[in-house]
Amino acid sequence: MFIAFEGLDGSGSSTQSRLLSEKLEANGHAVLLTKEPTNDSPIGKLIREVLQHKWDCSPEGLQLLFSADRAEHLKNKIEPALKNGQIVITDRYFFSTIAYGALAVNDVNWFKSLSKHFRIPDITFLFRLDPKTCIERIQGRGSDFELFEQHDKLETIWKTYEKIANEYPYFHLIDASNSIEAISEEIWSLVASEL
Repeated sequence: MFIAFEGLDGSGSSTQSRLLSEKLEANGHAVLLTKEPTNDSPIGKLIREVLQHKWDCSPEGLQLLFSADRAEHLKNKIEPALKNGQIVITDRYFFSTIAYGALAVNDVNWFKSLSKHFRIPDITFLFRLDPKTCIERIQGRGSDFELFEQHDKLETIWKTYEKIANEYPYFHLIDASNSIEAISEEIWSLVASEL
């Protein structure tokens, strides 16, 4: 099973992907918990440097880097794990590239074409949370703001996410304003029904 977690920065997808991984492992399942952009590939490192304003890249170039990172991620981690019978959970996938990328390159069809050969997740959880709350959570972490972490940008990104959720299969919308425990239970009940 291949599960993707999506949502605005600060919506809680990283926390919930970790909690689901722990619960699956506690129930005897082999799990690969991963994320995009990747942390351990040269392409992923380049992307993180752009997001942290360490060097400048054209919007198109950045999106091509995301796609290249994903292709490597699928080849080297996701597909082998699935073949070995593991459940794969990724914190972000190509839906993020469409939603975030469309801010700078206003051509959703181009993003879809970049992703058309990539595996579709069996389940995608999309976390819905007000951008203002997302910003407050990001500030609360004490980390520096990255390229897309501004209120007006998050509003636009969310609108694209809503469209994507209606165009791709197996999306589950999660109210991320609920408690961590309530969200975790909701996710677990949906995943457990598919095991």
